[in-house]
Amino acid sequence: MTAVALSKEDLRAIREKGIEEREIRRQLEIFEKGVIPVRLNRPARVGDGIVRIAQDERGELLSLHDRAAGDGRMWKFVPASGAASRMFKDWHGCYRLGRFDSEGQKASFLRDLPRFAFYGDLKEAMARDGRDLERIIREKRCTDILEYVLMPKGLHYAWLPKALLKFHSYPGGNRTAMEEHLVEAALYVQDREKICRIHFTVSEEHESRFREEIERVRGLYEKHFSLRYEIAVSIQHPSTDTIAVNLENRPFHNREGRVLFRPGGHGALLRNLNAIDGDVIFLKNIDNIVPDRLKEPTVLHKKILGGYLVKLQEEIYRHLDTLASGHIGGDLSDLVRFARERLFLSFPDSFERSTEAEQRAFLFEQLNRPLRVCGMVKNEGEPGGGPFWVERDDGTSTLQIIEEMQVDPESEAQRNIWCSSTYFNPVDLVCGVRDYRGGKFDLDRFVDWNAVSISEKFHEGGMLKALERPGLWNGSMAHWNTIFVEVPLETFNPVKTVEDLLRPPHLPA
Repeated sequence: MTAVALSKEDLRAIREKGIEEREIRRQLEIFEKGVIPVRLNRPARVGDGIVRIAQDERGELLSLHDRAAGDGRMWKFVPASGAASRMFKDWHGCYRLGRFDSEGQKASFLRDLPRFAFYGDLKEAMARDGRDLERIIREKRCTDILEYVLMPKGLHYAWLPKALLKFHSYPGGNRTAMEEHLVEAALYVQDREKICRIHFTVSEEHESRFREEIERVRGLYEKHFSLRYEIAVSIQHPSTDTIAVNLENRPFHNREGRVLFRPGGHGALLRNLNAIDGDVIFLKNIDNIVPDRLKEPTVLHKKILGGYLVKLQEEIYRHLDTLASGHIGGDLSDLVRFARERLFLSFPDSFERSTEAEQRAFLFEQLNRPLRVCGMVKNEGEPGGGPFWVERDDGTSTLQIIEEMQVDPESEAQRNIWCSSTYFNPVDLVCGVRDYRGGKFDLDRFVDWNAVSISEKFHEGGMLKALERPGLWNGSMAHWNTIFVEVPLETFNPVKTVEDLLRPPHLPA
């Protein structure tokens, strides 16, 4: 394979981004070779890769969670850099056209507008310009309303991140998605010193506004819950961007002649997660949040997931201590059973033929990894990934969260396996990122760097190919120990379009 030539200007731009040349060479090689699809073996199901927690187990798990939280071990990590532009895609289209597609859509928009939690803010924004929103609704001037919802003269919701949109209505004041996460975190990650730790990732263009909003509201919730927040805010580092290429896999240059870089997708946030000086870290998307009246089931199952991770951690640490001490004796059968039945680890055929020393080394290496416990809900048709058994080159299988784009579109057998899944990934994870000695794992060591995605985009009059890093809960965690736990569908209430805010879980009772 011939190496792609990089000009002096290209190399200078690469250095300015803080990216090593060898990393860019690696990315260019991926474009040349293409993406290798995963090999699905079967979907994970209850009893075959998915754990169903019995009612009589809950008490112990809740106690384990509360003890670990009280010890200050827990953080909440919320990727919040996504802009709301996709939420308002349909409204934006109607604004550009100056009309809705039908009279029915128009009538629904005008009827439902007062039900949105941002209605009061919209009314105030229009009043500042001497405009009466209620009168404009009666006159059915939809374009005027959309302009104030989407554009800078009003709420500018087409530009803001989802985190700063008003999601839910309350008698004492409506809340943004960010505020709801502050409230939720207070319910399951605060310690006995009344400290609650939460980390948001935001885009660089929204960082200043986000920090301002945090400071505006944090005192309100600190007073309400009698606690103190430790809030970290980070941006996706420029060095995690990836190079774009043309359709001949040569670096794509913009109109100014500079090589083009693009954000590396949510997998780039592994660097942010890796930087947290935490131990047990809950991970949840910014738009999967509910009002207070529905938080109880969410908090309950968050604690069950946390307790399950802590329980497994303690067992893993105990086994690793024994393996490290060399005092395990001659019988590894209990440890092998634990690895197979509790951690769902698959063993190569060569394991049985290995010496005892080789078996101990293999088991130590398999157990001494980051651990994640992932909630899984019944699949009700939401777009997104799911839990599968994936085949590896050594003949073993591993539990992974797989997105549709990772599946071979040319294989009918693989498509059939994909379509047979009955569970869905709601991005409801708790992560154990410290080893049995208390040291932090370097999470970069456990990434499947081949689990990337390539897509074609239109840019400045031409087509380019864009590369996304292994997804944060997909390839970036491919070599973690993974446990899937069934959680009820009521804990999953995402907001992908603005109309989702009118679903019953997001409205007042």
